Amino acid sequence: MRILLALAASLALTACGLTPMYAGGSSAGVAQGMAAVEIPAIQGRGGWLVKNALEARLGVAGESAPRYRLDVRLDDSLEALGVLNDDTISRERRILRARYQLVDIATGSVLLDATAGSDAGIDVVSSEYATIAAEQKALENLALDVADRMATQIALTLSARAPGSAPDRP
Repeated sequence: MRILLALAASLALTACGLTPMYAGGSSAGVAQGMAAVEIPAIQGRGGWLVKNALEARLGVAGESAPRYRLDVRLDDSLEALGVLNDDTISRERRILRARYQLVDIATGSVLLDATAGSDAGIDVVSSEYATIAAEQKALENLALDVADRMATQIALTLSARAPGSAPDRP
């Protein structure tokens, strides 16, 4: 009985039209499209971190003629959350937001215009060195998170444009 149920479930899944986004590995249309994204320099330390993380996630292989350009503007801010009676800050919030556009270089059309962001709480301690180290580590983690969100959205956009792509609905 369990075997029949498993067989019926597998047949139902194949009938719904879902296909893996990266089917075909590095030769898949989405993977090739992601590798063809040029990422110009992004200002600041956070920009450098986001750019490196994006290049790692998109698999940028130094294509001779990129097909897409990813324009990114970052907003990195620190705000005080906890203020004690003596006006010292006990907690901070680091916020990293990215506004980005995926542009088709050949036509100049904007394929994706979106935002991604993340934030982290930081304890402010008596050691200034420890606080600065925590702020920098928070920026590193936020850059990875924002790059992950951006790469996912870019993959979805390129997947929808891939030849023969079907909607992900049953």
